[in-house]
Amino acid sequence: MPPETDISRRRRISAPKSSAMASSCSLITIWCFLLAFVCPVPSAAVPAVNRTRNQWITAHLKRVNKPAVKMIKAVPSPDGDVIDCVPSHLQPAFDHPKLRGQKPLDPPERPRGYNRSSAANDVKLQAWTISGESCPEGTVPIRRTTPGDVLRASSLRLFGRKPAGVRLRRDSTSSGHEHAVGYAMGDQYYGAKASLSVWAPRVTIGSEFSLSQIWVISGSFGNDLNTIEAGWQVSPQLYGDGRPRFFTYWTTDAYQETGCYNLLCSGFVQTNNKIAIGAAISPTSALNAGQFDIDLLVWKDPKHGHWWLEFGPGLLVGYWPTFLFSHLAEHANMVQFGGEIVNTQSSGFHTSTQMGSGHFAEEGFRRAAYFRNLQLVDWDNSLIPLANLRLLADHPNCYSIQGGVNRVWGNYFYYGGPGRNVRCP
Repeated sequence: MPPETDISRRRRISAPKSSAMASSCSLITIWCFLLAFVCPVPSAAVPAVNRTRNQWITAHLKRVNKPAVKMIKAVPSPDGDVIDCVPSHLQPAFDHPKLRGQKPLDPPERPRGYNRSSAANDVKLQAWTISGESCPEGTVPIRRTTPGDVLRASSLRLFGRKPAGVRLRRDSTSSGHEHAVGYAMGDQYYGAKASLSVWAPRVTIGSEFSLSQIWVISGSFGNDLNTIEAGWQVSPQLYGDGRPRFFTYWTTDAYQETGCYNLLCSGFVQTNNKIAIGAAISPTSALNAGQFDIDLLVWKDPKHGHWWLEFGPGLLVGYWPTFLFSHLAEHANMVQFGGEIVNTQSSGFHTSTQMGSGHFAEEGFRRAAYFRNLQLVDWDNSLIPLANLRLLADHPNCYSIQGGVNRVWGNYFYYGGPGRNVRCP
């Protein structure tokens, strides 16, 4: 059980086959432009393929990197990100036909029972803001996408997206994705809120990741699955490093053709000039030392039907327009909180990629990662305690979960683990 006093000490913020591939390369398809270095192409054709590949990469970067009125190089920060301050109406969302020519909406009414922190405008939650940087009013901070970011992807089509075949079914055969989650299902949900600790788990290879997030889910677990996702993740393939970064995701067809991470496609509309989606979170929790957590709130605006996201103590980040979705245009029928990793078994055995802090739930406070103060948003736009929380770990010998309820933390759980160990071969 976590201690029931001294909350301020726990938080530092107030508040293909080769022949087929050769054929593809002879046709010089977009997919092989990015994979030319693994395609069996005649040596004389390599320069031409590389030139064309680079042209497609350049064109793609022009689409995702919008003209900025200000560029911020995070020199004091070890992440080395470049943040572009892009006029709000020019951000990627407004490339969507249904948003073209529009501007971001005004903030909606927050759910009843939620107290916004008075420190929201002064708090520093990301590495690029440590020196006091922010973007001007009327702009949004966007992490600049680099050629390296694109080249790390398995293909241009999959850049910024989860691979098709990812499922949220809770079984041991789910495409190498393993979870330790708390969830509620079977009712109509209009949002979710929680505080989650931030760590920097070790990810073994670039094609794996480790994350901690909230899922807001609707539809069946077939091709019509709708999800809204937000939290922090360590993803070397997506970001090129091992730092925990604030991220968002959405899909309306079970990750097949729609949706993306962050602002890498048209969809999520950002309204905040102080938070960069995809940027590193700072500080992080330390083993047997200070614990740092962030608040996340996702809720459906009852007036317009859009799904809004709040990060940290009252920082409204933006919204997913309701037209992006089918089932979530109405409501969610499942909410999940917790951790996820990818286990590629690249060496023939279970990955050593860590979840959470890399320590099991049973180790408790200051050692295991946690979610606390789990709440739901009901039909009346009110925050309510989460009752009947169900806990599930796909592989408890690799990553475990353990929950409870108390006066200070409300509904909470610890989760995570080291991956491969004597009980998880």
